[in-house]
Amino acid sequence: MRSMTARWLRGGAALVALAAVSGTAAAQDAPAAGNGVALNRFNPAPAGDRMFGVASPDASSPNLDGGPGVNLMILGDYAHNPLVLRRESTGENLGGIVSHQLFLHLNASFVIWERLNLNVDVPFALYQGGNSPAADGLAFNSPGGAEIGDLRLGLRLRLLGEHFDPFQLAIGGYMWVPTGNGDAGSFVGEGSVRGMPMIIAGGRFSSVVWSAQVGADFRPGQIYAGVQQGISLNGGAGIGFLLDDEKRFQIGPEATISTVLQGEGPTKRNTNLELLLGARYRFAGMIEAGIGAGPGLTSGVGTPDFRAVASVAFAPEIKRPTDDRDKDGIKDVDDACPDTYGVADPDPKKNGCPPAPPDRDKDGILDAQDACPDEPGVDNVDPKKHGCPPPGDKDGDGILDDVDACIDTPGVPSNDPKLHGCPPPDRDGDGVPDADDACVDIPGLKTSDPATNGCPGDTDGDGIRDDKDACPEEKGKPNPDPSKNGCPVAVRVTEKEIVILQQVQFDTARATIKKVSDELLDEVAGVLKEHPEITVIEVQGHTDSRGNRAYNVKLSQDRSDSVKKALVKRGVEETRLRAKGYGPDEPIGDNATEDGRQQNRRVQFKIVEKKAKGDVQAPQTQPAGAAPAQAPAPQAPPGQPQPLLPQK
Repeated sequence: MRSMTARWLRGGAALVALAAVSGTAAAQDAPAAGNGVALNRFNPAPAGDRMFGVASPDASSPNLDGGPGVNLMILGDYAHNPLVLRRESTGENLGGIVSHQLFLHLNASFVIWERLNLNVDVPFALYQGGNSPAADGLAFNSPGGAEIGDLRLGLRLRLLGEHFDPFQLAIGGYMWVPTGNGDAGSFVGEGSVRGMPMIIAGGRFSSVVWSAQVGADFRPGQIYAGVQQGISLNGGAGIGFLLDDEKRFQIGPEATISTVLQGEGPTKRNTNLELLLGARYRFAGMIEAGIGAGPGLTSGVGTPDFRAVASVAFAPEIKRPTDDRDKDGIKDVDDACPDTYGVADPDPKKNGCPPAPPDRDKDGILDAQDACPDEPGVDNVDPKKHGCPPPGDKDGDGILDDVDACIDTPGVPSNDPKLHGCPPPDRDGDGVPDADDACVDIPGLKTSDPATNGCPGDTDGDGIRDDKDACPEEKGKPNPDPSKNGCPVAVRVTEKEIVILQQVQFDTARATIKKVSDELLDEVAGVLKEHPEITVIEVQGHTDSRGNRAYNVKLSQDRSDSVKKALVKRGVEETRLRAKGYGPDEPIGDNATEDGRQQNRRVQFKIVEKKAKGDVQAPQTQPAGAAPAQAPAPQAPPGQPQPLLPQK
């Protein structure tokens, strides 16, 4: 017969069977009933903390008003192979006592007085499984089914530092209440009260957060399958990097370690060391989600070869407080004197500044020197008039009423007492005095040119004065006929169309534009530039009904494309143009007659989209005589017949 002892080796928690020379299988080496072990060595940090398994020293309230606050979290924790049976002599894997262990933690933190953090963690073992390995007469039963674990209560008191300080210090700890099954085969509880006091440090720099903790885990001493369990030294550290401008995305590593101090002391068989790389993201300032994963590096009881965690938390973001350097209750951002104690004032330039000496009428002259403290006034060398309104200026033109010839109408000084204080003569009422007005009887505009000052302007910039321009808003050319003077020749703009009064000519049966149409297209391009409120134009190609319809449609499309390209080449934005060929589908004349077919062969420029004129910058008005801007193409009047487009 052979006897059995048990030890732990690296590679997940591995229980190793050693064969001896004589004796019988020693049943006492297997865990006895009622001698339970809480196998999971992962202790989630309280809700709202910056790491997954390392507590933070902060105890700031997420309540934006500074009152008591609450953070809530759901965290899932999966461990792979936290307890495996191996043969020491060969390293043979004899099976997993616990191959899979999945816990769900319901975690809540309560912050009181901006210093004290109370935490509750309720663990549920949703799934545990293994293959109940046995060797040399020694058998281990794997757990199964869902169970509640030991309830954990936490308390933390912040001693030093504020939430945004680079160094903070706190004391705290956890206490476990035996709510879980304490039997040896459950692996969720130990059937007794446990406690772990801790010292916690941490802080926050601009884009870095860090935490570290050290404490002692007081739990019942016992030998589990030959491995000492009991009072342990626990520690952990983590760092997180805030990668985005809003400080919402955090990524970084953390490590936790524990080692038993009882019995033979720390060994690789009772030491747990794990690494975890985690990432967190905050949504809308309230919800934070995180995920992490990492390996176990020792063979202590409960150390998996791989662990993964995921969490979702309601953890309102703590805002950086607005500074108030002079402590006057007015925040620096609103304080006109942020370094000097002051008082509130509706005037932003005085808000937060010390109160000024009284000036009831707000005329800038203090009441102590103001002869008229309740009436806004002006400086005066006479103390009896200092701060009083200037006497006798009813129209406010700066000329006292006793010498103002027009006391009810603001005017200008004059050497003639009869005109002193009166407006200068302006027969046409255009604001240009007759003495400077080149068009004294026609209302006009002020200009720096004496030849045009006071004369009507040139709205369309075509060099023809508005009062002589029959089309003052459309660039045109001089014409001896007053009804046509200043009007365009070949192109006009209507509400729904840019009408051309000439043909766009193409080579026969081709889409090549003839040179003779260059000037017409120049004018069309000019009109589009002069009318930015027209945002989309459909360049239409049409044919008569003779010949093959498919050929006509393609020909009309090719020609409309050619016209579009010609306009883009002339500086018209391509986004404003749509080319479409309609072939013979939209006749405007009778295809049975040559005249009707001539009308049907055409190019049209339909206005598809148009903004209100107030939504676009209006062209600058130019006075008569000023150099005209480049004239756009003239626009065709409504009701004119459409030009024809040669087809074949």
